[in-house]
Amino acid sequence: MSLGLGVAQLAAPDTVRRISGVDDSATSRAVVQLVGARELVHAAGLLTSRRKGIWAWTRVVGDAMDLAALGLAIAHRGGRRRRRLVGVTGAIIGITVVDLLTAAQATRSRQIGSVRAARGSREGGSMELTATTTIRKPPPEVYAFWRDLDNLPTFMAHLKEIRSTGDRTSHWSASAPFGKNVEWDAEIVDEAAGERIAWRSTGKADVPNSGTVRFVPAPDGVSTEVHVVMSYDIPGGAVGKVVAKYFGEEPHQQLDDDLRRLKQVLETGQVVRSEGAPWGKRARKEFPQRPAQPPSDSDLAKGADA
Repeated sequence: MSLGLGVAQLAAPDTVRRISGVDDSATSRAVVQLVGARELVHAAGLLTSRRKGIWAWTRVVGDAMDLAALGLAIAHRGGRRRRRLVGVTGAIIGITVVDLLTAAQATRSRQIGSVRAARGSREGGSMELTATTTIRKPPPEVYAFWRDLDNLPTFMAHLKEIRSTGDRTSHWSASAPFGKNVEWDAEIVDEAAGERIAWRSTGKADVPNSGTVRFVPAPDGVSTEVHVVMSYDIPGGAVGKVVAKYFGEEPHQQLDDDLRRLKQVLETGQVVRSEGAPWGKRARKEFPQRPAQPPSDSDLAKGADA
């Protein structure tokens, strides 16, 4: 529409003035040509720019200017010219409604696209995990076990080593898919003995991460509810996330498995291993387990005594 109006007003300004009922004067001729040039600018912006919404709104502004000019012209005209101006004004009002709807739709589409892009950016390589387990030990004991960072690799399968570098700082090393290793420095940023520990990675971490673990007394008055919330960026972004999941490294499942092992270590003193999967996960032979076998004579004797 902008292209057609612009070409018409520049190529045949006299015809446009006659149809519109505008006087043949130096002022009207200049105005018609300026409006034609403006429409061509709108057309160029709408056809070439990615920000369609902004250019659609410039058309709405131009429509408002045209309606204001036509209103002044109608007030000073009569007879046949007035009727033509009224007809043109009605057409411009219709165009203005279309332009308003187009501009509003373009703006809404851009906002939705921005939200989706931002969400995609957050979800592409970044992930937030939550998990909970209940351990039949009091909160101070569970807290003390977790706070001793040397204990974490005993139940967090992906951790290889944690080396304390200060009272609240440490260096972490972990395994990643395809035999890769990742490392980072971390610091405890908030802590309440027996209640919670919050941490975050520092510096140029291979895997930027942060999280909080809370130790909440369970309703039975004996056990502890362990609530973990953590977020981190997966190496390789969204592709790394898909590949890791395919090779048995789905992060949510990892965290659930870690807490299950924490519960086993604190309640039984060791990780209980299923005999149905003697070599653990496909991607890494974590916590290798012995193959299933018939009970020994000692096992049978213990069963008979029981």
